[in-house]
Amino acid sequence: MHILVVEDEPTLAAQLVEALAAAGYAVDRADNGRDAHFIGDVEPLDAVVLDLGLPLMDGITVLKKWRAAGRTMPVLILTARDNWHEKVAGIDAGADDYLTKPFHMEELLARLRALIRRAGGHASAELACGPVLLDTRAGRVSVNGDAVNLTSHELRVLDYLMHHQGEIVSRSDLTEHIYAQDFDRDSNTIEVFIGRLRKKLPAGMIETVRGLGYRMVCPA
Repeated sequence: MHILVVEDEPTLAAQLVEALAAAGYAVDRADNGRDAHFIGDVEPLDAVVLDLGLPLMDGITVLKKWRAAGRTMPVLILTARDNWHEKVAGIDAGADDYLTKPFHMEELLARLRALIRRAGGHASAELACGPVLLDTRAGRVSVNGDAVNLTSHELRVLDYLMHHQGEIVSRSDLTEHIYAQDFDRDSNTIEVFIGRLRKKLPAGMIETVRGLGYRMVCPA
């Protein structure tokens, strides 16, 4: 999953990027509203953590521009303590949730997981596809109750496919959602990750749709 962190306070921004990367996300960062607007306008993002008090362009303006352009990724805004009018303005501008500073990092991670699940039409923190179970809180995968060990990139690919099970996901789409913006993206490696996952999951669960991409098939 590909997350954008928009925060101009260097220490907090670094903490957010570190925590999200440790949780298995591909993370981009912007420290001003102008850069944030550009990244959110051109990158396929799964969620955004957006501070509102930003230089060059404030967070509310950034969010309004995204929504006006049809960008629908979930947005979690960060607001100052007791600044209730920021929360109202953020929600009215199209934010999906808010968190008041200071906050516990685990709460932010939990809220992001919930936003991403809801965007994919999933209510539970555990995603199931036939005998495969993905615990999005712990990043654990099991097949018929037996733990399956995955590398970080294998987990990112499976996580995206599980959130979009039954849908055709292109190779380029997977590439854009598992790598950060500044990473040397090589879509050919997706085939390698898919091949490894197929060896670790029951046969036939990751289907190749010729010329289009891949689809997670869930047995009845």
